[in-house]
Amino acid sequence: MSYSEATALEALSDIRDPRTGRDIVSAGMLGDLTFEAGVLRALILIDPALADGFEPVRRAAENTLGALDGVEKATVILTAHKAAPNLKPAKPERKPVPHQARRPEGYQGDSQVTQVLAVSSAKGGVGKSTIAVNLAAALTLQGKLVGLLDADIHGPSAPILLGLKGQRAVTEAQGRRLIKPLEAHGLKVMSIGFLTEDDGPIIWRGPMVQGAISKMLWDVNWGKLDYLIIDMPPGTGDPQLGLAQDIKPKGAIIVSTPQDLALADARKGVRMFEKVNIPIVGLIENMSVYICTECETSHYIFGKDGAKAEAEKLGVTYLGGAPLDIAIRESADLGQPAALKDDKIAEVFSQMAKELIAQS
Repeated sequence: MSYSEATALEALSDIRDPRTGRDIVSAGMLGDLTFEAGVLRALILIDPALADGFEPVRRAAENTLGALDGVEKATVILTAHKAAPNLKPAKPERKPVPHQARRPEGYQGDSQVTQVLAVSSAKGGVGKSTIAVNLAAALTLQGKLVGLLDADIHGPSAPILLGLKGQRAVTEAQGRRLIKPLEAHGLKVMSIGFLTEDDGPIIWRGPMVQGAISKMLWDVNWGKLDYLIIDMPPGTGDPQLGLAQDIKPKGAIIVSTPQDLALADARKGVRMFEKVNIPIVGLIENMSVYICTECETSHYIFGKDGAKAEAEKLGVTYLGGAPLDIAIRESADLGQPAALKDDKIAEVFSQMAKELIAQS
């Protein structure tokens, strides 16, 4: 029989955290699980101070995985991706910016990233990724150094939206091995699409998804950035909560269409970020209006000014609205953000970027 990830996860679910009795999979302790050329590697996420006590767990997991069909060798490593409250910053002589969480000892410092902003939507299909990419591109035209983290593990969009499909990220030595982000249109970019081998679906459970997001967040050599824009996956589950724990973004930007169904989910997104003490920087309305190319008549297909009215009701800043326009879709398919063109569409994103800079 050949190796099966489902079988590996089932086997690991028999191994327990000695402190709580929960299995290491459902407890969210499995950070990574990769299989290549007969070698199976796993990461168990713990506080470094607990390493000695978890050595029996590590050995048990390694023996369990090594006994699986198709596995020639298994390696299990104890590591940590969350900063524990009692850990000192990697560079204690620098005072951390209040909104930033600090990495554990030995992890890449984050002092060169000035602001982290999450672009989110509780509902899929509202064009959040397109907005995130164009907003990031528009910020570069304002003279800002910008990075984009595509945190949607199951549906990465950045490789296509930025013309980087098929390219692979590489590691580089920076004291420890870090991933070098790809670059396009003045942006530094990271996506799971740059770390996987093909276009097949990524069938991962919550702990593995969170581990992958953490790797792209902490183990990428972002360098100096004014803004790190995180294109969040849709929803209000593990990825959002995990990022809130891993790093404290300065704020979140909610994307919604004007229709009532999308606005209901947008309200859920606002409340979710409020519960984890991440302020809402603003709300963006996508597909706000369609202007007929033949008669120049405006058609409000999804309703008129719904997101703008919702922003006023919620007491958050309205950052602007992007129209339902074929030029945005064509630019996305070509990997050329519409925000970089010299036309009315680009001006829409330019105004959003200016408003965001004013708010942040």
